[in-house]
Amino acid sequence: MSLSVVYTRANIGIDAPLVTIEVHLSNGLPAFQLVGLPETSVKESRDRVKSALINAGFEFPSKRITVNMAPADLPKGGGRFDLAIAIGIIAASEEIPLVQLEHYEFVGELALSGALRPIQGALPMAHAAKKSKRQLVLPAQNAQEAALVKDAGVLSAKNVFDVYLHLIGKQSLDEAEITKQASSHTDYGDMSDIIEQHHAKRALEICASGGHNLLLFGPAGTGKSMLANRLLSILPDLCEEDALTVASIRSIAGETIHAGNWKRRPFRQPHHSSSAAALVGGGSYPKPGEITLAHKGVLFLDELPEFGRHVLDVMREPLETGEINLSRASQKITYPADFQLIAAMNPSPTGDVEDKRANADQIMRYLNKVSGPLLDRIDLQVNVPRVNLQKTLSQMHNDDSAETQRTSSKAESSQIIKKRVQHAQDLQFNRQGCLNASLSNAQIKEVCRLKANDHLFITQAIDALGLSMRAYHRTLKVSRSIADLDMSTNIKQCHIAEALSYRSFDRLLHQLISQ
Repeated sequence: MSLSVVYTRANIGIDAPLVTIEVHLSNGLPAFQLVGLPETSVKESRDRVKSALINAGFEFPSKRITVNMAPADLPKGGGRFDLAIAIGIIAASEEIPLVQLEHYEFVGELALSGALRPIQGALPMAHAAKKSKRQLVLPAQNAQEAALVKDAGVLSAKNVFDVYLHLIGKQSLDEAEITKQASSHTDYGDMSDIIEQHHAKRALEICASGGHNLLLFGPAGTGKSMLANRLLSILPDLCEEDALTVASIRSIAGETIHAGNWKRRPFRQPHHSSSAAALVGGGSYPKPGEITLAHKGVLFLDELPEFGRHVLDVMREPLETGEINLSRASQKITYPADFQLIAAMNPSPTGDVEDKRANADQIMRYLNKVSGPLLDRIDLQVNVPRVNLQKTLSQMHNDDSAETQRTSSKAESSQIIKKRVQHAQDLQFNRQGCLNASLSNAQIKEVCRLKANDHLFITQAIDALGLSMRAYHRTLKVSRSIADLDMSTNIKQCHIAEALSYRSFDRLLHQLISQ
């Protein structure tokens, strides 16, 4: 029979839709035709496949070869279809039993020698193949990544001839297994490294426990970037489902994934010269941007006002919805974007308000680069002041007594804070099924109930600061997170007062406007 059917996978976002390769050999002048909306990189596979088969020892059929890639309306790009096309041609030449092909899916780019080269997006392909109850055959370089999907039955191969021998039953391919590697979770730093800044460290703990967004502002050199980099050290580890999603995003972005780092939360820190497309993703075939690459992790924007205002405003929708929708003429792709935004900035274009080098108008123009709607979506705004250098240095270098040493090194470690954060998050998931930052309006009414005097207290404070209803709801969510850290069933006035203390930037703006 001169017709064969082979299964493979494409990449659309973090999904891997099934592609059926149909190969037909017919009489006529030798030709090699690809149909089914292949892009240029796929069309070039004709030459790669022909040379690979010849150099691997196969006889290339001198017939008219028609390869249909179904569904025809699904865009197909990259070299991942090479192996499936080659196996389809071999099977159409009646060198492989067709019944064998029904149980496999093939992905991989072919070298001219017949060797297999690695591809991007192997992890979502392995996950999809498992759901289809078929074994995935892919290049050996992708085996570690694909093996992260438990019980997927992934087979790795070094060249097309090894795949052929496996299909005819003469030699079995190796099943992909995870090679244990040391975890690199220890490179986050520790909260005990930060000197003083107790208010900011407390805010970071609240931010971690409830999944809140955080703005750190203060003079240069006060530890804002150091604080942001320590957030991952107090966040709980990812569950397996979230870790697979994060690893799938990294896979389609071309990052190397192995057993030692696949459960790590991402930390992304784009430069302030980045474009809007770099943040949200884009291109004719939309690729994930920094927002998606920070899914279930941290997106840190240092020097926030230096970003273009349009660049910052593209984050407003994903901060609310937790996803990015990229629409193009031929397709629409939705990427997950559930991240924590940590931003840092100076309160003045000169670096510090107290240096008196900028007047109120210059400071306002600088601060107005950050739009009000974006500030509304940031739950905690924390002033990070300069520390008393003389006092701190004297404590650090005073060796007179062991008691002084204990006092100067009493800062809590990340592991201690992480336990409190984990407990608070467990309370939230058991109570409402999500973190406090993701509470809907209906859930807020149920979970964040206030007594009459407490409600009056928060509304008067919100009115005094001139804040929006969204800021009111976010203050309630922060109050709920503080109560959870205190293991309190109800939100108390002290929790509301502390939550309002983390609106320092609003107070700064209110002060400048009233001048």
